[in-house]
Amino acid sequence: MQFSDLHLNTSILKALTEKKHHAATLVQQEVIPLVLDKKDVIVTAQTGTGKTAAFALPIIQNLLKEQDAEKGKKTIKALIVSPTRELAIQIHENFTMYGTYTNLRSTAVYGGISTAPQKEILKKGVDILIATPGRLIDLYKQEAIDLLHLKTFVLDEADLMLDMGFIEDVRRIEKLCPNKKQSLLFSATMPEKVIRLANSMLYKPEKVTISPTETTAKNIGQLLYYVPKKNKTDLCLYLLRNTINGKIIIFRRTKFGVDKLEQTLLKNGYKATSLHGDKSQIIRNKAIEDFKNNKASILIATDVAARGIDISKVDAVINFDLPNIPETYVHRIGRTGRAGKSGIAFSLCSADETTYVRAIEEVLQRKIQVIEEHPFPLVKPKHKKQPNTVSKNKKGRKSTNSKKNKKRWY
Repeated sequence: MQFSDLHLNTSILKALTEKKHHAATLVQQEVIPLVLDKKDVIVTAQTGTGKTAAFALPIIQNLLKEQDAEKGKKTIKALIVSPTRELAIQIHENFTMYGTYTNLRSTAVYGGISTAPQKEILKKGVDILIATPGRLIDLYKQEAIDLLHLKTFVLDEADLMLDMGFIEDVRRIEKLCPNKKQSLLFSATMPEKVIRLANSMLYKPEKVTISPTETTAKNIGQLLYYVPKKNKTDLCLYLLRNTINGKIIIFRRTKFGVDKLEQTLLKNGYKATSLHGDKSQIIRNKAIEDFKNNKASILIATDVAARGIDISKVDAVINFDLPNIPETYVHRIGRTGRAGKSGIAFSLCSADETTYVRAIEEVLQRKIQVIEEHPFPLVKPKHKKQPNTVSKNKKGRKSTNSKKNKKRWY
């Protein structure tokens, strides 16, 4: 389906055409008509499916219809709450791009920088506000934000929002908004705590669910390497030298792991940068810009720092540490293979992570291809040799517990 089939305003279509965005993704096809009809909506879809445009485009269109009847200073009519600064900045960039040929004004407010310039922009008036929870509440307390005229409230990446401990802030923000409003909730997964939050905030919502397997299996090759934990860095370097090329995102579980791998790659001559929660906002912004602009070809990140960031043309993803939540694996590999392009994901699995593989394969409903030929294979731990025992099977034939009858240990 083309965007032109969704009855969008000509000014919006012009901006989309300039960016060569013609075909709507599945989540956009499902969600845009519902938002245009002013319905509350719950959307479950992974990162990289086009969720931002699914709410940004119809919000812009609905505001364009209403603005002719309003005069005077601009007031906040749409509020998008985002869990991370990077995602807030990205959403703002999208609203700016889609609204190029409109007179709607948007801004993003988030922590890590001074409130003064943000308050100055808000004082001049904006139509669309994108905010992280803490900074939004802070500015509201300073009477820099007025939500009395709000028409649409969007909670983006709801599952991550709750994982980061923002549930009370979210509930407080929702109560600051008018009772009569359109509410939209977007989440990559839908655990029970998100369902309870949605039920308390939305009125008779329409539900849209895009299965992870619909978006990951088609364009993304997946390869699995079993490797001793102590040799993971060696295998990563081996793959970078011999197998993986282009723009690469490497996921690690901890901030310490991110920093350690970055130093190793820099010492080996790679143009690498990194992203995690302990870095200042200025450094985090620079890391993303360097990666987007090809000043760095490798971005090493934790899941929280990288969640929701839209970086196009990623050639490969490396799961240096496998996630213990299967859906997180789906989010990670969804960084590549976007917009119909092909991509590839490499996963390094140590002995203590083998149970994660089974859980991931269950969610994917497929086996991940195992690559056994590499310099650092994971060898089965040695045990005392057990004597062969002989038993008879149902047909009376002898069988033994010899190696011939054993399955692969992992």
